[in-house]
Amino acid sequence: MDAPTLHIDPRSAVLLLVDLQPDFMPGGALPVTEGDQVLAPVRALLDRSLFSLVVATQDWHPPDHISFASQHRNRRPFDSIQLYGKPQVLWPDHCVQDTPGAELHHGLPQASFAAVIRKGSDRLVDSYSTFRNNWNAEGRRPPTGLAGFLRERSVGEVVLAGLARDFCVLWSALDAVDAGFRTTVLWDLTRPVDPRSDDDVSAALAERGVRVTTASRLQR
Repeated sequence: MDAPTLHIDPRSAVLLLVDLQPDFMPGGALPVTEGDQVLAPVRALLDRSLFSLVVATQDWHPPDHISFASQHRNRRPFDSIQLYGKPQVLWPDHCVQDTPGAELHHGLPQASFAAVIRKGSDRLVDSYSTFRNNWNAEGRRPPTGLAGFLRERSVGEVVLAGLARDFCVLWSALDAVDAGFRTTVLWDLTRPVDPRSDDDVSAALAERGVRVTTASRLQR
C-alpha cells in the first residue's frame, strides 16, 4: 500500500480499537486469519503516545443472540438470512458475555483505555458498528453512546484499528463519518474475515471520504 502520511492532533483525535478479543483470534470461536498479528503493532502504536484518548470496543453477546446460527433451525454458520428486512450473516456462537473469548485480549494495555464500549448485548439485534447497532424491528439503528462520549471530549478525528476489516471496522468507519468525525482506517492494523472483500472495502471507504493509511505513517 502506498500509504499517505497523516498528521494528527493528539488533543482532538481518538484511537478506536475494535473488538480485539480472543474469539476473533486464531483458535477462537470466530477466528479472523492473522487477527493476532495486529496486537504487537497496536501495542507499539500505543507506546508512541500519539493519542491522548484511546477507546476499545467489545462484542458482548448473550448466549441466545439472534445472529448465532445455533438459534436458527436448519441453518449453519455463515448462512445469510433476512432479518427485519436486511441481510444478516449467521455466525458461530462467539464473544458470549462473561466467557474468556469475550474478554479484551490480555496482551493489550487496558489501563490506557479511557472507556470500553460493549455492543451486541441486545439478543434481538446484531451490532457491527461501534457507533450504532444494526437495524432493529422498528427499522432503526440505535446508538451505542460512543459518538456522544467522544463529542463530550472534543474529539473531531477517529482513527480505527482492529477486527474485522470487512465488518466491524468498515461499519464503524462509515458511521463515524455519518456522525461528523474525520475518519481514518489503519489498514495494516486490521484483518478481514474474507480477504476477497478488500477491494470492496477500499472502494466503500474511499466513496465516503475515509482516509486509509498505515500506523508507520502517523505523525503529530
